[in-house]
Amino acid sequence: MSTGMNGTTGHKVLLADDEKEILDLLAMTLEDDERYEVLLASDGQRALELCKAEHPDLVFLDVQMPKMDGISVCQEIRKDPSISDTKVVMLTALAQESEIDRALIAGADDYMTKPFSPTALHQKLLEALGLEDAAA
Repeated sequence: MSTGMNGTTGHKVLLADDEKEILDLLAMTLEDDERYEVLLASDGQRALELCKAEHPDLVFLDVQMPKMDGISVCQEIRKDPSISDTKVVMLTALAQESEIDRALIAGADDYMTKPFSPTALHQKLLEALGLEDAAA
């Protein structure tokens, strides 16, 4: 847990996707909730930079992004001891089992296929951070 910009203690969540509409949807889903400090990245390289600088608790990471794909970012997160315990949920439009296997082999904790609802995203966040009881 980290101290958020508004002084409250919360979870840092990095949202990384090159599709502005998806990034906006993800951000709107979380940014009104004071329990989360939301960080945004529109390419893989920026996502990795933010991970190293901000040490988020959870990363929602698109598989297909410019500069560095999500699989490579996930592998780099797992190699770096300072951020290797970061939870990673891959976002993919590719629902083939081979693509999901690639994400899990790279070290992802979970995955979501696009399109998804804000409710499903929030539930996945609660599960990843071990907060599912807080929703009840």
